[in-house]
Amino acid sequence: MSLNIPLLREICETAGAPGFEQRIREIVVREITPLADSVKTDNMGNVTAYKKGKGNKKVMIAAHMDEIGFMVTHIDENGFIRFHTLGGFDPKTLTAQRVIVHGRKDLIGVMGSKPIHVMTAEERTKPAHITDFFIDMGMSKKEVEKFIRVGDPITRERKLIEMGNCVNCKSIDNRVSVFILIETFRKLKAVPYDVFGVFTVQEEVGIRGAHVAAHHIEPDFGIGLDTTIAYDVPGAQAHERVTALGGGAAIKIMDSSTICDVRMVEFMKKTADKHKIKWQPEILQAGGTDTAGIQRMGKTGSIAGAISIPTRHLHQVIEMADKSDISSCIDLLTICLKEIDKHSWTF
Repeated sequence: MSLNIPLLREICETAGAPGFEQRIREIVVREITPLADSVKTDNMGNVTAYKKGKGNKKVMIAAHMDEIGFMVTHIDENGFIRFHTLGGFDPKTLTAQRVIVHGRKDLIGVMGSKPIHVMTAEERTKPAHITDFFIDMGMSKKEVEKFIRVGDPITRERKLIEMGNCVNCKSIDNRVSVFILIETFRKLKAVPYDVFGVFTVQEEVGIRGAHVAAHHIEPDFGIGLDTTIAYDVPGAQAHERVTALGGGAAIKIMDSSTICDVRMVEFMKKTADKHKIKWQPEILQAGGTDTAGIQRMGKTGSIAGAISIPTRHLHQVIEMADKSDISSCIDLLTICLKEIDKHSWTF
């Protein structure tokens, strides 16, 4: 299928650090409202798109809107900014990268650190730490404080480009899943069970939005949508791979926060094979997703699994996914929602 790259670009490039999802939420509401029977935003900021089904069961799909980012904690006497991370970062990837500080207006800053020319021999061999960095705004303290305050969010500055059959941008994690969920709703007509597509908040700092949404919805079935590691690069051993770009939609078996329900894993695999959708298994030894919240936060739990998008360079300044994998994820999710009533869910 042909992807709507302009929409994916807008979704990925829009700022939305954990707790500051206002801008991306506006785009989600704009796009999903014509495709759903109703759309609601809860007190925490989750957006839930509802599509009425024929049966009496509920399916919840979650795609988090937030991206890893930072928060201003201090402005020093020379106008340099210190910050706290919102989500996990690989510090070595931050050197000399541009960021956007979202104050009274958006301002570009540069991640600065001690120049290698003045480092000691010992310092040159040590790994980088988040605390080694500051943000250079190119302005005095007085100028900076006209626009920026402690508590303002900061996001990465990177545009979406196409490289070969891939898309490359900041925030592929997890904006590609936001895109997939919207495009799935675009393809859905009649569904057997009530579908709740939830665009969640604050996943990167502890799956917070999904916990609230699942507690409220109490789904019978749950599907998480998120990126996963594609460790298919030079130096990777076969047993370390997790997934590979171009290998198809990843069907999660487990990660550090969830052992997916064996019935859901079987259903996804059989559905993919039946409809000739390319897929690959995913076992992620570290890291978790909204799937954990969907599985456990309803009163009786849910039969939960996840569809993951293989992604290189996760939690770095730029991330990359294959367009064919994105298409496979849309196809698999769409057909699973259409045929979820046809599977035997007994143990």
